[in-house]
Amino acid sequence: MFPVWDEDQTSKSAIYVELRRSIILRHRKPGERFDVEEIAQQYNTSVTPVRDALQMLSHDGLVNIKPRSGYFVIRTTLKQLRDLLDLRHVLELAAVERAAMKATPEQIAELRKVHAGYTGDDDVSYDRYTDENRKFHYLLAKASGNNELTQLMGRLHDRLAPFMVMRHGGRNQESTHQRIVDAIESQNVEAAREALLDDIERSHESILDKVLQEEAQSWHVG
Repeated sequence: MFPVWDEDQTSKSAIYVELRRSIILRHRKPGERFDVEEIAQQYNTSVTPVRDALQMLSHDGLVNIKPRSGYFVIRTTLKQLRDLLDLRHVLELAAVERAAMKATPEQIAELRKVHAGYTGDDDVSYDRYTDENRKFHYLLAKASGNNELTQLMGRLHDRLAPFMVMRHGGRNQESTHQRIVDAIESQNVEAAREALLDDIERSHESILDKVLQEEAQSWHVG
């Protein structure tokens, strides 16, 4: 059930946040169509901010806009997912190597402040874990000093967010990221690579296992 927003809160940003959460937590399934008028009624607003929010989500790679048909939760094939995970491997290794050589004390401190701790496996917690994971890897790329890489990393993690939730790695996320930051702070490029590769390999294996064993039909991976 959607929350009730007062007039000041009703905006494309508020609607964007709620719809994004519903996609990432899989409350809305791949291929599901958004009823723009129904959403507008639920938020007591016009259709304009709803459409604006859905446009924003399309830029995140979470919504597919079909002319004359409407707005739909993005469907991801197995090939697309494998390509995204492979791209993550390439980009994140490039980012962490450069970050280990270039990160400033202020950037390292910012990376250490990302996480608020494990609070369980409920939806509220996983909504936060997902945001923290995206922020961590975005800041990691930012510490590389390459702005284009940073923007690519943010968009990539937007696309991967629903799959990151599927692996249910909230309990270990903070400690895994801590190991990466420790290596960056010591300017140990090889240790940073190893820590990141361990994170990537375990998360990617878990994601693919989950998709193939339990979510193949809903995620359209055939």
